[in-house]
Amino acid sequence: MRPHSLWRTADFRALFTATALAQLGTNVGYVAVPLIAVEAFDAGPGQVGVLATLSTLAFLLIGLPAGAWVDRMRHRRVLIVADLVKAALYASIPLSWWLGGLTLWQLYTVALLTGCATVFFDVGSQSVLPRLVGRGHLVQANAAVVGLMAVGNVAGRGAGGLLVQLLTAPFAIVATALSHLGSALRLIGLRRTPAPEPAADGAGGGLGAQIAEGLRHVLGNRELRALALTAALANLGFQLVNTLLPVLFVRELHLPAGALGLFWAVGGVGILLGSRCARPIAARLGYGRTLGLAGLCVAPAGLLVPLIGHGPWLFAAGAGWLLVSLKTGMDNVLGVSLRQRMTPDALLGRMNATFRFLLTGALAIGSALSGLLGELVGLRATLWFGGAVLAVAFLPVFLSPIRTRRRLPDAETETGNDAPTQIPARPRQA
Repeated sequence: MRPHSLWRTADFRALFTATALAQLGTNVGYVAVPLIAVEAFDAGPGQVGVLATLSTLAFLLIGLPAGAWVDRMRHRRVLIVADLVKAALYASIPLSWWLGGLTLWQLYTVALLTGCATVFFDVGSQSVLPRLVGRGHLVQANAAVVGLMAVGNVAGRGAGGLLVQLLTAPFAIVATALSHLGSALRLIGLRRTPAPEPAADGAGGGLGAQIAEGLRHVLGNRELRALALTAALANLGFQLVNTLLPVLFVRELHLPAGALGLFWAVGGVGILLGSRCARPIAARLGYGRTLGLAGLCVAPAGLLVPLIGHGPWLFAAGAGWLLVSLKTGMDNVLGVSLRQRMTPDALLGRMNATFRFLLTGALAIGSALSGLLGELVGLRATLWFGGAVLAVAFLPVFLSPIRTRRRLPDAETETGNDAPTQIPARPRQA
C-alpha cells in the first residue's frame, strides 16, 4: 500500500481532524488557565505549581487502571465521552466568571477533572491508531499526528496569548470548550473500532493482574524501559521550566501574554520540524541511531533556556527551546512507533497507560517540584535545574541497546523482554 493511501482511510481522517480540534483547544487553555490564576487571583509560584500539578495528577491516580479499562471498552465511545467532559468543564470557567463566582479552587477542580478525561483520551487514541492504519503505516501516522500536535502548539498557544489580550483569559477559554465539543462531534464518524472480545476462560486475571502485566511488558523490556525513562526525564525538565514561565513573563520580565504564547509557539515549531525530519533521517541512519544522535547533538541546548530575559537573551533562550523541542518531535514519532510495534494488540492499552503513567507522572512531579523550588530558591535557579534535566534526558536511550536498532520490530516475533511476558489470547472484558 502506498504511503499516501493512509489519507484515504476515512477513520484516520476522522481521528486526525478530531485530534486537531482537541489540540487547538487544549493549547489555548494551556496559556489561558495559568494566566487567570496569575492575573485574577495574584497566584504565586506555589499556587501556579499546584494548578499545573493537578492537571497531570490524574495520570498518577488512575493512569494504570485506565489502560486495563480501555482495553475492555470501545475506543470510540471512550474518546467521545472524554471530549464532552472536557468541553463541559472548560465551559464552566467563563460561565462562573460572568456570574461573578469564579474562584481559584474552581480552577483547581477543572484542572484535576480535565486531567482525568485526558487520561482516557490519550490512552484510547494511541491504542486505536494501530488498528485504524495497520502496523506498517505507524511511522507515517505518528509523524502526521505529532506534526499536528506541533501545529496545535504553534496555532493554539499563539492564538491563546492573543485571545487573552483581546478578550481576557476567562473568555478565551470559550474557544477551548468549543474545540473539544467539535472534536467529540467529529469522532462520531469514527467507525472501524472493534469491540473488545470476550475473555477466554481463566485468561487475563483480574484488574490488578492486567495492570501488572502491562508494567512487566514495559519495565521488563530494556528498550521500552529506556524509552520511558528518557521521555520521563524530558517531561520533568520541560515542566520545571513551563510551570514558572507565566510568573516569569508577567512579573519579572513584564511582557504581555502574547509574548508568552509566542515563546511556547516556538516550541511547537521545533516539534513540527522534528516530526517532519524523523522519518527520512531514520530511513538513512536507523531508528535507534537517530534517537541517540539527536539526543547527543541537540539535548544540551536545554542549557540555553534559563538565559531567558530581555533583548538577545530572549532570542538565545528561544533558540534553545526550539532545539530541545525539535528533539522531542523526533522522539515522539520514532519512540511511539517503536513501542507500538513492540506491543501486541492485546496489550496496547496497558502499554500506553504505563507510558502515560510514567511520562505524565513526571509532569505532575515536575509541576509540584517547580512550584516548591520557585518559592524556596527562586525562579532562575529552578529554570537552571530544568534546563540541566533537559540536557541529560537523552542518556537512557543513548546508553541502551536501542541506539543500535536500525528497523522497527514486529510485536508478533519480537518482544525484547529480558523476562518474557505471557500474552493472553484475548483481552478480558469487564
